[in-house]
Amino acid sequence: MTNEPEVPRLRAVTRSLAEPLDLLSLADPRHPMLWHRDDRGLVGVGEVLRLSFRGPHRFRDAAEHWRRIAEAAEIDDPVRMPGTGLVALGTFAFDDRSAAESVLIVPRTIVARHRGISWVTEISPLDEAPADPSAPAPAEPGRWLGTAFEPHDPAQGGTGAARGSVEAYISGVREAGRRITRGEAEKIVLSRQVEGRIDADADLRVPLRRLAEHYLDCWTFAVDGLVGASPETLIRSTGGAVSARVLAGTRARHPEDPQRDARARAELLTSAKEQHEHAFAVQSVVTALSPHVRDLSTSEEPFPLRLPNVWHLATDLGAALDERSSAIELVGALHPTAAVAGTPTSAAVAFIAELEPFDRGRYSGAVGWIDAAGDGEWVIALRCAQLEDAEDGSGSRAVIASAGGGIVAGSDPEHELGETVSKLRPITEAFAA
Repeated sequence: MTNEPEVPRLRAVTRSLAEPLDLLSLADPRHPMLWHRDDRGLVGVGEVLRLSFRGPHRFRDAAEHWRRIAEAAEIDDPVRMPGTGLVALGTFAFDDRSAAESVLIVPRTIVARHRGISWVTEISPLDEAPADPSAPAPAEPGRWLGTAFEPHDPAQGGTGAARGSVEAYISGVREAGRRITRGEAEKIVLSRQVEGRIDADADLRVPLRRLAEHYLDCWTFAVDGLVGASPETLIRSTGGAVSARVLAGTRARHPEDPQRDARARAELLTSAKEQHEHAFAVQSVVTALSPHVRDLSTSEEPFPLRLPNVWHLATDLGAALDERSSAIELVGALHPTAAVAGTPTSAAVAFIAELEPFDRGRYSGAVGWIDAAGDGEWVIALRCAQLEDAEDGSGSRAVIASAGGGIVAGSDPEHELGETVSKLRPITEAFAA
């Protein structure tokens, strides 16, 4: 008989705020915790609890740990909105074998808003004297010098080496194409990485604000050094109602040339290759969700989603939970989708591990938040970068950005490379000088 680990006992006190606040200005300049989209979102300041997970059972373990913590918590929440009371922000690694930690982090203070309603939550250990919830003062603006990006090579501990090069990516795409032609897979999603450097004291609210203001249809996030703006909702669960958005199939946009931009949109909608890739992605989500939900419905046809840098084929899904589960359990059921791995999933993940010369870490994993009721919002960690302390003793921080695309029969390596350039643009522009 084994002893269960002691469950941390927390207290969460939520109070309404009379006026909405600028959430980004409240974030920690060096270690921001943020979930933001238009007039909704939350910012976390400080840290009360951190839970870490690794391996193939990371989603299941996280869901179970969080359930026990939520059941033991004392919650004073008269506001009762999605994201009030006890909340954790989290991010999960893509691969079961990844060296990257998957984490749930409970901030000490949360300031949030949902359209016209704003609130602040103070979270503390139960054995501490309770504090009155109050919004922190905005931090003073910090330095921002920006960075340029070069191909990333983790084996060399620096930038510009061959394994992170354009040639290496194109070679991987060609090999993936050969395996698909041999019938070993239908689709393999391959990615590449680029790296930049920023000062250790750089104010990360600068790139986050650029992302939030430029990508209004995306969730801008910052959790444990993972920053980005994802267009793809993996799952949203509120009171038993489940929704998701699937994106697969991409064309670069040309907003400076309306006629060329319209042609790119039309090509996306009529491309058999892109429609085939999108159907893979939608079917993978439907298959994963079906055991957990009822009344599952999807958009009748894929629709074009316009972002500042790309057109995407998109499909929205809606359902009702068949039995009470948490958002993390649904994330675990869905991950990895065909949009970020391929088809069949197990074979595609194995090929990714072989053909990509790096550990993806949290890129194309999941990032989002969960509350004490198990509700939450999670997106696929795309259009993002992971910040890490540089290992060369310079005191700077590495910014490792990733982007990929789905390789299917007939994929052109040069076109796939161009797609990664378009997908990297949100991060490279956000972190520019």
